[in-house]
Amino acid sequence: MKEDFLHYLWKFKKFDFIGATTTQGQELQVLKPGMHNHLAGPDFFNAQVRIDGQLWAGNVEVHLKSSDWYAHHHERDTAYENVILHVVWEHDVDVYDRTNRALPTLELRHFVKKDILSNYFRLFSRSQKKFINCERDITEVPIPVMDTWMERLFFERLERKVGEIDLLLQESANDWEAVLFKMLARNFGTKINAGSFMEMARLIPFSTIRKCRGNNGQLEAMFLGACDLLPPETQDVHVQGLKKEYEFLKVKFGVSQKISQPVQFFKLRPQNFPTIRLSQLAKLYEQEDSLFSRLISAKAKKEIYDVLQVESSAFWTTHYTFEKAHKPRKKMLSPGFMDLIIINTIMPLTFAYWQRQDAYKEDVLLGLINSLPREKNSVVNGFVDLRPLKKSALVSQALLRLKNEYCDKNRCLHCAVGNYLITDAQGGSPKL
Repeated sequence: MKEDFLHYLWKFKKFDFIGATTTQGQELQVLKPGMHNHLAGPDFFNAQVRIDGQLWAGNVEVHLKSSDWYAHHHERDTAYENVILHVVWEHDVDVYDRTNRALPTLELRHFVKKDILSNYFRLFSRSQKKFINCERDITEVPIPVMDTWMERLFFERLERKVGEIDLLLQESANDWEAVLFKMLARNFGTKINAGSFMEMARLIPFSTIRKCRGNNGQLEAMFLGACDLLPPETQDVHVQGLKKEYEFLKVKFGVSQKISQPVQFFKLRPQNFPTIRLSQLAKLYEQEDSLFSRLISAKAKKEIYDVLQVESSAFWTTHYTFEKAHKPRKKMLSPGFMDLIIINTIMPLTFAYWQRQDAYKEDVLLGLINSLPREKNSVVNGFVDLRPLKKSALVSQALLRLKNEYCDKNRCLHCAVGNYLITDAQGGSPKL
Protein backbone atom coordinates (compact mmCIF):
# COMPACT_ATOMS: atom_id res chain seq x y z
CA MET A 1 0.00 0.00 0.00
CA LYS A 2 1.36 3.41 -0.99
CA GLU A 3 0.23 6.84 0.06
CA ASP A 4 -0.53 7.93 -3.51
CA PHE A 5 -3.24 5.24 -3.60
CA LEU A 6 -4.88 6.89 -0.59
CA HIS A 7 -4.65 10.24 -2.42
CA TYR A 8 -6.42 8.60 -5.34
CA LEU A 9 -9.16 7.11 -3.14
CA TRP A 10 -9.79 10.43 -1.43
CA LYS A 11 -9.52 12.66 -4.52
CA PHE A 12 -12.03 10.65 -6.55
CA LYS A 13 -14.15 9.45 -3.63
CA LYS A 14 -13.38 5.81 -4.37
CA PHE A 15 -14.81 4.69 -1.02
CA ASP A 16 -18.21 4.48 0.62
CA PHE A 17 -18.23 8.20 1.40
CA ILE A 18 -22.02 8.29 1.87
CA GLY A 19 -21.79 6.04 4.94
CA ALA A 20 -18.41 7.29 6.14
CA THR A 21 -17.79 8.16 9.78
CA THR A 22 -14.80 9.43 11.72
CA THR A 23 -12.89 7.22 14.12
CA GLN A 24 -14.93 8.84 16.90
CA GLY A 25 -18.19 7.73 15.27
CA GLN A 26 -19.12 11.15 13.88
CA GLU A 27 -21.11 11.27 10.63
CA LEU A 28 -18.87 12.51 7.79
CA GLN A 29 -20.01 14.08 4.53
CA VAL A 30 -17.40 14.90 1.89
CA LEU A 31 -18.60 17.95 -0.03
CA LYS A 32 -15.34 18.88 -1.77
CA PRO A 33 -12.18 16.75 -1.49
CA GLY A 34 -10.09 19.84 -2.19
CA MET A 35 -7.31 20.70 -4.61
CA HIS A 36 -4.48 18.18 -4.73
CA ASN A 37 -1.25 19.78 -3.56
CA HIS A 38 1.94 18.26 -5.01
CA LEU A 39 4.25 20.65 -3.16
CA ALA A 40 5.10 21.14 0.52
CA GLY A 41 2.20 21.43 2.97
CA PRO A 42 -1.09 19.58 3.42
CA ASP A 43 -2.05 17.13 0.67
CA PHE A 44 -5.36 18.82 -0.24
CA PHE A 45 -6.24 22.51 -0.03
CA ASN A 46 -9.66 24.13 0.33
CA ALA A 47 -11.65 20.99 1.11
CA GLN A 48 -15.18 21.09 2.53
CA VAL A 49 -16.59 18.43 4.82
CA ARG A 50 -19.52 18.23 7.17
CA ILE A 51 -18.96 16.49 10.51
CA ASP A 52 -22.10 15.75 12.54
CA GLY A 53 -23.86 18.53 10.62
CA GLN A 54 -21.12 21.14 11.19
CA LEU A 55 -19.56 22.53 7.99
CA TRP A 56 -15.78 22.70 7.94
CA ALA A 57 -13.61 24.31 5.27
CA GLY A 58 -9.85 23.89 5.19
CA ASN A 59 -7.13 21.40 4.37
CA VAL A 60 -6.87 17.61 4.43
CA GLU A 61 -3.76 15.58 5.24
CA VAL A 62 -3.36 11.95 4.12
CA HIS A 63 -1.13 9.31 5.77
CA LEU A 64 -0.80 5.54 5.83
CA LYS A 65 -0.93 5.62 9.65
CA SER A 66 -2.16 8.30 12.04
CA SER A 67 1.20 8.20 13.82
CA ASP A 68 2.86 9.49 10.63
CA TRP A 69 1.56 12.90 11.69
CA TYR A 70 4.08 12.91 14.52
CA ALA A 71 6.75 11.05 12.54
CA HIS A 72 6.66 13.92 10.00
CA HIS A 73 6.56 16.54 12.80
CA HIS A 74 3.38 18.19 11.51
CA GLU A 75 2.45 19.14 15.10
CA ARG A 76 5.29 21.70 14.97
CA ASP A 77 4.50 23.06 11.50
CA THR A 78 2.15 26.06 11.23
CA ALA A 79 1.32 25.01 7.65
CA TYR A 80 -0.83 22.23 9.14
CA GLU A 81 -2.82 24.38 11.57
CA ASN A 82 -5.81 24.54 9.23
CA VAL A 83 -6.17 20.78 8.70
CA ILE A 84 -9.82 19.87 9.21
CA LEU A 85 -9.59 16.14 8.55
CA HIS A 86 -6.88 13.49 8.83
CA VAL A 87 -7.37 10.70 6.25
CA VAL A 88 -5.45 7.48 7.03
CA TRP A 89 -5.44 3.83 6.12
CA GLU A 90 -4.78 2.69 9.67
CA HIS A 91 -5.69 4.69 12.78
CA ASP A 92 -3.07 3.73 15.37
CA VAL A 93 -2.98 6.88 17.54
CA ASP A 94 -5.08 9.97 18.17
CA VAL A 95 -3.69 13.19 16.75
CA TYR A 96 -4.39 16.48 18.55
CA ASP A 97 -4.57 20.00 17.16
CA ARG A 98 -3.19 23.13 18.85
CA THR A 99 -6.31 23.39 21.05
CA ASN A 100 -5.70 19.84 22.31
CA ARG A 101 -8.74 18.56 20.42
CA ALA A 102 -8.51 15.16 18.75
CA LEU A 103 -8.25 15.84 14.99
CA PRO A 104 -11.20 14.27 13.14
CA THR A 105 -9.88 11.16 11.37
CA LEU A 106 -11.25 9.03 8.55
CA GLU A 107 -9.87 5.46 8.58
CA LEU A 108 -10.28 4.55 4.92
CA ARG A 109 -9.73 0.81 5.18
CA HIS A 110 -13.20 0.34 6.62
CA PHE A 111 -14.93 2.06 3.69
CA VAL A 112 -13.04 0.90 0.58
CA LYS A 113 -14.67 -1.91 -1.39
CA LYS A 114 -12.72 -5.16 -1.65
CA ASP A 115 -12.84 -5.24 -5.46
CA ILE A 116 -11.00 -1.91 -5.69
CA LEU A 117 -8.33 -3.19 -3.32
CA SER A 118 -7.92 -6.48 -5.19
CA ASN A 119 -7.70 -4.66 -8.54
CA TYR A 120 -5.11 -2.27 -7.12
CA PHE A 121 -2.91 -5.06 -5.77
CA ARG A 122 -3.33 -7.06 -8.98
CA LEU A 123 -2.13 -4.07 -11.01
CA PHE A 124 0.93 -3.34 -8.91
CA SER A 125 1.88 -6.85 -7.81
CA ARG A 126 3.41 -7.98 -11.10
CA SER A 127 6.69 -9.60 -10.15
CA GLN A 128 7.00 -11.28 -13.56
CA LYS A 129 5.91 -8.42 -15.80
CA LYS A 130 7.79 -8.18 -19.09
CA PHE A 131 6.68 -4.79 -20.37
CA ILE A 132 4.10 -2.85 -18.32
CA ASN A 133 2.06 -3.45 -15.16
CA CYS A 134 -1.24 -3.95 -16.98
CA GLU A 135 0.06 -6.16 -19.77
CA ARG A 136 -2.35 -9.00 -18.84
CA ASP A 137 -5.41 -6.75 -18.54
CA ILE A 138 -5.04 -3.89 -21.04
CA THR A 139 -7.27 -5.71 -23.54
CA GLU A 140 -10.18 -5.19 -21.12
CA VAL A 141 -10.07 -1.41 -21.56
CA PRO A 142 -12.79 -0.29 -24.02
CA ILE A 143 -11.79 1.36 -27.28
CA PRO A 144 -13.45 4.75 -26.45
CA VAL A 145 -11.43 4.95 -23.21
CA MET A 146 -8.22 4.15 -25.09
CA ASP A 147 -8.98 6.62 -27.89
CA THR A 148 -9.67 9.50 -25.52
CA TRP A 149 -6.54 8.70 -23.50
CA MET A 150 -4.36 8.47 -26.64
CA GLU A 151 -5.52 11.92 -27.74
CA ARG A 152 -4.79 13.45 -24.37
CA LEU A 153 -1.34 11.83 -24.24
CA PHE A 154 -0.55 13.20 -27.70
CA PHE A 155 -1.25 16.75 -26.55
CA GLU A 156 0.72 16.16 -23.33
CA ARG A 157 3.70 15.23 -25.50
CA LEU A 158 3.24 18.41 -27.55
CA GLU A 159 3.07 20.46 -24.35
CA ARG A 160 6.40 19.02 -23.20
CA LYS A 161 7.99 20.02 -26.49
CA VAL A 162 6.64 23.57 -26.08
CA GLY A 163 8.97 23.95 -23.11
CA GLU A 164 11.94 23.11 -25.32
CA ILE A 165 10.76 25.57 -27.95
CA ASP A 166 10.43 28.32 -25.34
CA LEU A 167 14.10 27.86 -24.49
CA LEU A 168 15.03 28.06 -28.17
CA LEU A 169 12.99 31.24 -28.52
CA GLN A 170 14.87 32.81 -25.63
CA GLU A 171 18.27 32.06 -27.15
CA SER A 172 17.04 33.16 -30.60
CA ALA A 173 15.65 36.56 -29.52
CA ASN A 174 12.08 35.35 -30.25
CA ASP A 175 12.90 34.76 -33.91
CA TRP A 176 10.58 31.93 -34.97
CA GLU A 177 12.47 31.44 -38.25
CA ALA A 178 15.69 30.89 -36.31
CA VAL A 179 13.98 28.39 -34.02
CA LEU A 180 12.63 26.51 -37.04
CA PHE A 181 16.14 26.32 -38.50
CA LYS A 182 17.57 24.88 -35.30
CA MET A 183 14.81 22.31 -34.97
CA LEU A 184 15.08 21.30 -38.61
CA ALA A 185 18.84 20.99 -38.33
CA ARG A 186 18.54 18.77 -35.27
CA ASN A 187 15.99 16.49 -36.90
CA PHE A 188 17.80 16.38 -40.24
CA GLY A 189 20.68 14.97 -38.18
CA THR A 190 18.44 12.09 -37.08
CA LYS A 191 19.10 10.49 -33.72
CA ILE A 192 22.82 9.91 -34.26
CA ASN A 193 23.81 13.39 -35.48
CA ALA A 194 21.07 15.47 -33.83
CA GLY A 195 23.47 17.01 -31.31
CA SER A 196 26.13 17.81 -33.91
CA PHE A 197 23.64 19.40 -36.32
CA MET A 198 22.09 21.45 -33.51
CA GLU A 199 25.54 22.69 -32.52
CA MET A 200 26.13 23.69 -36.14
CA ALA A 201 22.81 25.56 -36.22
CA ARG A 202 23.77 27.44 -33.06
CA LEU A 203 27.18 28.41 -34.44
CA ILE A 204 25.74 29.99 -37.59
CA PRO A 205 23.56 33.06 -36.84
CA PHE A 206 20.26 32.89 -38.70
CA SER A 207 21.00 36.35 -40.13
CA THR A 208 23.80 34.61 -42.05
CA ILE A 209 21.33 32.01 -43.36
CA ARG A 210 19.10 34.82 -44.61
CA LYS A 211 22.00 36.50 -46.45
CA CYS A 212 23.32 33.30 -48.04
CA ARG A 213 20.09 31.61 -49.05
CA GLY A 214 19.89 33.44 -52.38
CA ASN A 215 23.38 32.37 -53.49
CA ASN A 216 23.50 28.86 -54.86
CA GLY A 217 25.92 26.61 -52.96
CA GLN A 218 26.88 28.99 -50.16
CA LEU A 219 24.71 27.40 -47.49
CA GLU A 220 25.92 23.92 -48.33
CA ALA A 221 29.55 25.06 -48.13
CA MET A 222 28.83 26.76 -44.80
CA PHE A 223 27.08 23.70 -43.32
CA LEU A 224 29.69 21.20 -44.49
CA GLY A 225 32.55 23.41 -43.35
CA ALA A 226 31.08 24.11 -39.91
CA CYS A 227 30.61 20.36 -39.45
CA ASP A 228 34.24 19.77 -40.44
CA LEU A 229 33.27 17.53 -43.34
CA LEU A 230 35.25 19.21 -46.13
CA PRO A 231 38.35 17.09 -46.87
CA PRO A 232 41.72 18.77 -46.13
CA GLU A 233 43.13 17.89 -49.56
CA THR A 234 41.30 17.12 -52.78
CA GLN A 235 41.78 17.21 -56.53
CA ASP A 236 38.04 17.49 -57.19
CA VAL A 237 37.23 20.91 -58.65
CA HIS A 238 33.76 21.01 -57.07
CA VAL A 239 35.08 20.17 -53.62
CA GLN A 240 37.85 22.74 -54.02
CA GLY A 241 35.13 25.28 -54.80
CA LEU A 242 33.21 24.36 -51.65
CA LYS A 243 36.34 24.78 -49.55
CA LYS A 244 37.12 28.16 -51.12
CA GLU A 245 33.53 29.30 -50.60
CA TYR A 246 33.59 28.23 -46.95
CA GLU A 247 36.87 30.06 -46.27
CA PHE A 248 35.39 33.21 -47.80
CA LEU A 249 32.14 32.97 -45.83
CA LYS A 250 34.00 32.31 -42.57
CA VAL A 251 35.78 35.63 -42.90
CA LYS A 252 32.80 37.55 -44.26
CA PHE A 253 30.38 36.53 -41.51
CA GLY A 254 32.83 35.85 -38.70
CA VAL A 255 31.82 32.20 -38.33
CA SER A 256 35.24 30.78 -37.55
CA GLN A 257 34.26 27.99 -35.16
CA LYS A 258 33.57 24.38 -36.01
CA ILE A 259 31.43 21.99 -34.03
CA SER A 260 33.05 20.19 -31.10
CA GLN A 261 30.92 17.06 -31.45
CA PRO A 262 32.04 15.24 -34.62
CA VAL A 263 29.35 13.98 -36.99
CA GLN A 264 29.03 10.23 -37.37
CA PHE A 265 28.59 7.94 -40.37
CA PHE A 266 28.71 4.68 -38.43
CA LYS A 267 25.43 2.71 -38.25
CA LEU A 268 23.74 5.11 -40.67
CA ARG A 269 22.16 4.12 -43.94
CA PRO A 270 23.74 6.05 -46.84
CA GLN A 271 20.63 8.17 -47.41
CA ASN A 272 21.03 9.42 -43.82
CA PHE A 273 24.73 10.28 -44.15
CA PRO A 274 25.37 13.78 -42.76
CA THR A 275 26.73 14.92 -46.13
CA ILE A 276 23.42 14.15 -47.83
CA ARG A 277 21.22 15.59 -45.07
CA LEU A 278 23.22 18.84 -44.89
CA SER A 279 22.97 19.28 -48.65
CA GLN A 280 19.20 18.72 -48.53
CA LEU A 281 18.83 21.16 -45.64
CA ALA A 282 20.78 23.77 -47.58
CA LYS A 283 18.61 23.21 -50.67
CA LEU A 284 15.45 23.61 -48.60
CA TYR A 285 16.54 27.08 -47.48
CA GLU A 286 17.76 28.02 -50.95
CA GLN A 287 14.39 27.32 -52.56
CA GLU A 288 12.12 28.73 -49.81
CA ASP A 289 12.22 32.41 -48.83
CA SER A 290 9.38 32.16 -46.30
CA LEU A 291 9.76 28.64 -44.96
CA PHE A 292 8.30 29.29 -41.52
CA SER A 293 5.11 30.94 -42.73
CA ARG A 294 4.49 28.25 -45.35
CA LEU A 295 4.92 25.39 -42.90
CA ILE A 296 3.01 27.03 -40.04
CA SER A 297 -0.01 27.72 -42.25
CA ALA A 298 -0.15 24.24 -43.80
CA LYS A 299 -3.28 22.30 -42.89
CA ALA A 300 -2.63 19.01 -44.66
CA LYS A 301 0.20 16.57 -45.23
CA LYS A 302 0.33 17.23 -48.98
CA GLU A 303 0.95 20.96 -48.42
CA ILE A 304 3.96 20.16 -46.26
CA TYR A 305 5.21 17.52 -48.65
CA ASP A 306 5.14 20.12 -51.44
CA VAL A 307 7.42 22.38 -49.37
CA LEU A 308 9.81 19.60 -48.35
CA GLN A 309 10.28 18.14 -51.83
CA VAL A 310 14.00 18.88 -52.05
CA GLU A 311 16.89 17.06 -53.63
CA SER A 312 20.55 17.20 -52.67
CA SER A 313 22.86 19.24 -54.91
CA ALA A 314 24.16 17.76 -58.18
CA PHE A 315 27.47 16.53 -56.72
CA TRP A 316 25.63 14.15 -54.38
CA THR A 317 23.77 12.53 -57.25
CA THR A 318 26.87 10.38 -57.69
CA HIS A 319 28.26 10.50 -54.14
CA TYR A 320 27.40 9.67 -50.53
CA THR A 321 30.81 10.80 -49.30
CA PHE A 322 33.58 12.88 -50.85
CA GLU A 323 35.82 9.85 -51.36
CA LYS A 324 33.87 7.52 -53.65
CA ALA A 325 31.50 7.97 -56.60
CA HIS A 326 28.62 5.72 -57.64
CA LYS A 327 26.09 5.51 -60.45
CA PRO A 328 23.73 8.55 -60.66
CA ARG A 329 20.90 8.36 -58.13
CA LYS A 330 18.52 11.08 -56.99
CA LYS A 331 18.56 11.80 -53.29
CA MET A 332 15.20 13.26 -52.31
CA LEU A 333 13.60 13.43 -48.89
CA SER A 334 11.53 10.27 -48.54
CA PRO A 335 7.89 10.35 -47.35
CA GLY A 336 8.95 8.56 -44.17
CA PHE A 337 11.60 11.16 -43.42
CA MET A 338 9.17 14.00 -44.16
CA ASP A 339 6.69 12.41 -41.75
CA LEU A 340 9.34 12.50 -39.02
CA ILE A 341 9.98 16.19 -39.77
CA ILE A 342 6.25 16.87 -39.48
CA ILE A 343 5.99 15.00 -36.17
CA ASN A 344 9.16 16.26 -34.49
CA THR A 345 9.50 19.77 -35.91
CA ILE A 346 6.48 21.22 -37.67
CA MET A 347 3.69 20.08 -35.33
CA PRO A 348 5.38 21.09 -32.05
CA LEU A 349 6.39 24.44 -33.53
CA THR A 350 2.90 25.05 -34.91
CA PHE A 351 1.36 24.12 -31.57
CA ALA A 352 3.70 26.49 -29.70
CA TYR A 353 3.15 29.31 -32.18
CA TRP A 354 -0.64 29.03 -32.01
CA GLN A 355 -0.49 29.08 -28.22
CA ARG A 356 1.44 32.36 -28.36
CA GLN A 357 -1.08 33.77 -30.83
CA ASP A 358 -4.16 32.51 -28.96
CA ALA A 359 -5.19 30.81 -32.20
CA TYR A 360 -5.41 27.22 -31.02
CA LYS A 361 -6.61 24.88 -33.81
CA GLU A 362 -6.89 21.44 -32.29
CA ASP A 363 -8.83 19.99 -35.23
CA VAL A 364 -6.05 20.89 -37.69
CA LEU A 365 -3.40 19.21 -35.56
CA LEU A 366 -5.53 16.11 -35.06
CA GLY A 367 -6.29 15.90 -38.77
CA LEU A 368 -2.61 16.19 -39.63
CA ILE A 369 -1.28 13.68 -37.09
CA ASN A 370 -3.99 11.15 -37.95
CA SER A 371 -3.02 11.38 -41.64
CA LEU A 372 0.46 10.08 -40.83
CA PRO A 373 1.21 6.35 -40.43
CA ARG A 374 2.00 4.87 -37.04
CA GLU A 375 5.71 4.85 -36.28
CA LYS A 376 7.60 1.62 -35.72
CA ASN A 377 9.80 1.27 -32.65
CA SER A 378 10.23 -1.07 -29.69
CA VAL A 379 7.76 0.85 -27.51
CA VAL A 380 4.99 0.85 -30.11
CA ASN A 381 5.64 -2.79 -30.95
CA GLY A 382 5.40 -3.67 -27.27
CA PHE A 383 1.91 -2.19 -26.98
CA VAL A 384 0.73 -3.56 -30.33
CA ASP A 385 1.71 -7.04 -29.16
CA LEU A 386 -0.71 -6.61 -26.25
CA ARG A 387 -3.78 -5.25 -28.07
CA PRO A 388 -4.89 -3.86 -31.46
CA LEU A 389 -4.39 -0.10 -31.82
CA LYS A 390 -5.10 2.45 -34.53
CA LYS A 391 -2.41 2.86 -37.16
CA SER A 392 -1.93 6.62 -36.99
CA ALA A 393 1.05 8.59 -35.74
CA LEU A 394 -1.14 10.01 -32.97
CA VAL A 395 -1.13 6.56 -31.36
CA SER A 396 2.63 6.06 -31.64
CA GLN A 397 3.34 9.51 -30.21
CA ALA A 398 0.85 8.89 -27.40
CA LEU A 399 2.37 5.50 -26.61
CA LEU A 400 5.84 7.01 -26.23
CA ARG A 401 4.42 9.44 -23.70
CA LEU A 402 2.49 6.66 -21.96
CA LYS A 403 5.48 4.33 -21.62
CA ASN A 404 8.03 6.96 -20.56
CA GLU A 405 5.91 9.09 -18.23
CA TYR A 406 3.36 6.65 -16.82
CA CYS A 407 4.28 2.97 -17.23
CA ASP A 408 7.99 3.25 -16.47
CA LYS A 409 7.26 5.49 -13.46
CA ASN A 410 4.43 3.29 -12.12
CA ARG A 411 1.98 6.19 -12.41
CA CYS A 412 -0.92 3.82 -13.04
CA LEU A 413 -3.21 5.81 -10.75
CA HIS A 414 -2.77 8.83 -13.05
CA CYS A 415 -3.38 6.79 -16.21
CA ALA A 416 -6.80 6.22 -17.77
CA VAL A 417 -5.93 2.56 -18.38
CA GLY A 418 -4.89 1.90 -14.79
CA ASN A 419 -7.80 3.95 -13.50
CA TYR A 420 -10.25 1.93 -15.53
CA LEU A 421 -8.79 -1.40 -14.46
CA ILE A 422 -9.03 -0.44 -10.79
CA THR A 423 -12.61 0.86 -10.92
CA ASP A 424 -14.18 -1.39 -13.59
CA ALA A 425 -14.72 -4.36 -11.26
CA GLN A 426 -17.21 -2.29 -9.28
CA GLY A 427 -18.83 -0.85 -12.40
CA GLY A 428 -17.40 2.58 -11.85
CA SER A 429 -16.46 4.92 -14.65
CA PRO A 430 -12.82 6.03 -14.88
CA LYS A 431 -11.94 9.55 -13.83
CA LEU A 432 -8.72 11.52 -14.07
